[in-house]
Amino acid sequence: MSYFIAVPDELALAATELDSIGAALSVANVAAALPTTGILAAGADDVSTAIAALFAGHAQAYQALSTAASTFHTQFVRALNLSGGAYAAADAANASPLQTLEQDLLGVLNAPTQALLGRPLIGDGADGTAPGQGGGAGGLLYGNGGSGAAGTNTGVAGGAGGDAGLIGNGGFGGAGGGGAAGGAGGNGGWLFGAGGNGGFGGAATGLGPGGAGGHGGHGGWLYGSGGTGGDGGFAKGGNGGAGGAGGDAGLLGAGGSGGTGGAGATSGPASSHFAGGAGGAGGHGGLLYGDGGTGGFGGDGGVGGAGGAGGGGGAAGLVGAGGAGGNGGAGLGILGEAGGNGGGGGAGGLLVGAGGAGSAGGDGGLHLSSFVGPGGSGGDGGAGGTGGWLYGDGGGGGAGGSGGNGFGTIGGTGGSGGRGGDARLIGNGGDGGAGAPGGNSAPPGDGGVGGAGGTLSGTPGATGASG
Repeated sequence: MSYFIAVPDELALAATELDSIGAALSVANVAAALPTTGILAAGADDVSTAIAALFAGHAQAYQALSTAASTFHTQFVRALNLSGGAYAAADAANASPLQTLEQDLLGVLNAPTQALLGRPLIGDGADGTAPGQGGGAGGLLYGNGGSGAAGTNTGVAGGAGGDAGLIGNGGFGGAGGGGAAGGAGGNGGWLFGAGGNGGFGGAATGLGPGGAGGHGGHGGWLYGSGGTGGDGGFAKGGNGGAGGAGGDAGLLGAGGSGGTGGAGATSGPASSHFAGGAGGAGGHGGLLYGDGGTGGFGGDGGVGGAGGAGGGGGAAGLVGAGGAGGNGGAGLGILGEAGGNGGGGGAGGLLVGAGGAGSAGGDGGLHLSSFVGPGGSGGDGGAGGTGGWLYGDGGGGGAGGSGGNGFGTIGGTGGSGGRGGDARLIGNGGDGGAGAPGGNSAPPGDGGVGGAGGTLSGTPGATGASG
């Protein structure tokens, strides 16, 4: 059995190219007609006259043949154009009944569960449309959750993403309106599916904090990674919003990453304490296998406020590595604002897995005001996570943040390094993080203590250098 595939667009293109070839041949034939059909005899004798007549007769015969070929060419191009249109029309006619049949079959399958539970058996949930409306749930058997709508108006939170049923991904949370929280991501299917990402927190346009980011949805019970937490909103007259936490995995899968904290307001009176938002915590890895999620970065501090703390890394389940912590936010550098502390690393798997690394503390800000004042202290580094009970190295501690220089007095103290994570039975302890230098004439931060080595086998971690 042979198969024939027709592509209407390709047929139309071929017809256009053939039409161009025919036009070029017609121009050439017209140009050759006069020189070839009107050949003059070389002399007045009978032989020359007969030769000229012979060539002229051949030229006339060629012109007649060319005319017939041009007529056939025109008909062929027309037929090719018509066939392309016919195939396109046939495809359109066949597609409509198939689509109708599909919709009818889904309608029959979904009718009982829709009537009893208000939810289809198969199909994606509807996306939210009104400001802050949540996404619809996916089909009980198969279907992704719908995305939540953004809170387009000030103070209206983003809509939550819809949950999946047995198989499918959770819907994304909607972004928050001005100063409002983002919507949480929907949960993945019970059997299989990833959690939806949380929505971004809304930026505060006036006085007030930025909105918090939405939490990431949880992954499927059997398999599925957690969704990423939404970033916190920045503020023009308040604190930055906190980042949303990453979603947890089910039995198998990685935890979602935490969202980044929003930055605090960079303008305002000297008495303000506009801090950066904290980073969201990383989600837990799968109970059986999966790495913990990374913690979100802390937002940079605003006027008079410290940088936000980094989010802690998520812990692994039975087997897997702990997630790294998020870096602390930096101080603004106007009134000697302090840097935020780094997030600690998540613990390694209960059985096997390395602990997550602690992250760096944020740098303290300079004191640039015309009034005498100290610089900001650097944030401390996050502690490393512990290794698995059977095997796994401890995570390294994060470095401290540098202290800022003061104005007319000493600067800020340097941040201390984070402690290294301990190993359990077999494994090496994590190294301590390095301390950071202080601002002008200020003491440096101490290095973090190294983690303990495994009780059966392993070496302890090294102590971090002082700043």
